[in-house]
Amino acid sequence: MKNNRRDALRKIALAPALFTAPAILSAATKGPAEPIAQRVQYSVNAYSFNDEFQSGEMDLFDMMEFASDIGLNAVDLTAYYFSSYPSLPKKSEIFALKKRALQLGLNISWTGVRNNFVTADVEARKADREMIKEWLAISSTIGSSILRIFTGRDIPDGYTKEQVKAWLVEEYKLCAQYGAETGVITALQNHNEFLFTADEVIDILEQVDSEWFGLILDISGLRTTDDPYAEAEKLAPYANYWFIKEHVYHNQEKKRTDMAKMAAMIKRHGFRGYVSFESLSDGDPKAVIKEMLDEFKGAFNRG
Repeated sequence: MKNNRRDALRKIALAPALFTAPAILSAATKGPAEPIAQRVQYSVNAYSFNDEFQSGEMDLFDMMEFASDIGLNAVDLTAYYFSSYPSLPKKSEIFALKKRALQLGLNISWTGVRNNFVTADVEARKADREMIKEWLAISSTIGSSILRIFTGRDIPDGYTKEQVKAWLVEEYKLCAQYGAETGVITALQNHNEFLFTADEVIDILEQVDSEWFGLILDISGLRTTDDPYAEAEKLAPYANYWFIKEHVYHNQEKKRTDMAKMAAMIKRHGFRGYVSFESLSDGDPKAVIKEMLDEFKGAFNRG
């Protein structure tokens, strides 16, 4: 699948040249074309403001104002922070958010749901799959290009991990089909809850093997290794979206994220897309997010 994705990106990069034959001839006489510049944009995840949303101090509109004020390009809007949740949002709410994002110069790049496919209850898995299908349609309407999903936790009694992985692959293949119908990528976030290593995540991605199923690479979700950066390096070629949090875990020991290492890794892999920041710390999430953004951009721009 990794090679398929690279081939697709190469074809996209070459597509403009197919319509500009004179440019091709010119390039042939003037030497190789300039490489396409790496393009990274920045977002913030709604969970950063979980306490503020729960207390009523903030809503998604307030989060968008903050994102625009500090120069972010986009916002991640999670399903359970819509005012209608757990009911599906009405079109009026979707359109209001979409319109405000436009006024603030933001994209709505991401939506996310909470699901559990690590359950022996077939009907429960089906219900969550239907919920994902509905949110893929909502994502398409609101203009989001990716929908975050999870695995679920804890192997059910009487089953093996390999059996549960087979359920995941089956469900993810169906979700990818729904994604293809709506034009939204369904993406797994490695969330430290069932798939703990890069190799496990890659195995699932390659078994699903769909351009409409991807990875939201969560640097904080790689907790069972001495070197989470090395684990992230394995996953980097598969990443559709990056999650940067203020801490990583070395064999479950929490340490401050090395933003210079993260910036260098993302740059090294030629990633073009969104890097999203999420704060899980106590204190003012706005201050934490701005600090992370400034530190990462400073390292990334220094080259």
